[in-house]
Amino acid sequence: MRVLGVEADPTGEQGPEPAAVSGKAKSEYRNYKEGRLLARVYNTYLLMHTHQTVDFVRQKNAQYGPCSLRKMSIMEALDLLDDLVDESDPDVDFPNSYHAYQTAEGIRRAHPDKDWFHLVGLLHDLGKVLALFGEPQWAVVGDTFPVGCKVQPSVVFWDSTFHDNPDARDPRYSTECGMYQPRCGLERVLMSWGHDEYMYQVMKFNKFSLPKEAFYMIRFHSFYPWHAHGDYLHLCNEEDLRLLPWVKELNKFDLYTKQEELPDVQHLRGYYQSLIDKYCPGQLCW
Repeated sequence: MRVLGVEADPTGEQGPEPAAVSGKAKSEYRNYKEGRLLARVYNTYLLMHTHQTVDFVRQKNAQYGPCSLRKMSIMEALDLLDDLVDESDPDVDFPNSYHAYQTAEGIRRAHPDKDWFHLVGLLHDLGKVLALFGEPQWAVVGDTFPVGCKVQPSVVFWDSTFHDNPDARDPRYSTECGMYQPRCGLERVLMSWGHDEYMYQVMKFNKFSLPKEAFYMIRFHSFYPWHAHGDYLHLCNEEDLRLLPWVKELNKFDLYTKQEELPDVQHLRGYYQSLIDKYCPGQLCW
């Protein structure tokens, strides 16, 4: 299948190795065992894994699905992320707006002919504006996981953070599939609430003129237990497996372009504004 003239599986294309851009070994990323930010990261996940339940996720989907919070442009939302440092991230301690440009520029270097994919890099974490609208970070940032079924060992801190989550004691949610049917498809799975699902809802509500792959990448890019560790495949259908390579491709740049040397945002704004004008212009509903 082709999308906008692009092969649906992007992984065979050649591009610069993202880790080489940062000068940091891949093994140094996502270290949840040691590091100066570990206490902050662990506390964020402890709160997340205590409070993210089926009922909580349903409540948040109902609250934010109508996109009736406010109106603003993509650039206005991106500027808000100047004031957000992601407390779940063990790799960086600078505002999330810079990470958006780092990711987008990494994709742009590797895939110069896919301007819509460059925009995905810029947009992928934009849902984190929820943390500036009053939501606690544990309900916005970090890796996502399905609620309503057994937690898999690849979930960050899975063995020490779920003990006070009421769903962990509910027999309806204690099996591998829990409240789902095997191979039901991720479209039918309730993911822990956060910036992925929120930004997906914003894109859908405002009818962004991007391919399905773009919506899917943003919706599931934080689902590390699935796309990085191969868990929860029993819930996936053929469409999920078809789109998985795109999520993996985004992840390379989301993760391995993080570096302390920050991009010249003013120099880059013009190019990315042109993509916004092309695919998601004007004042949007959030």
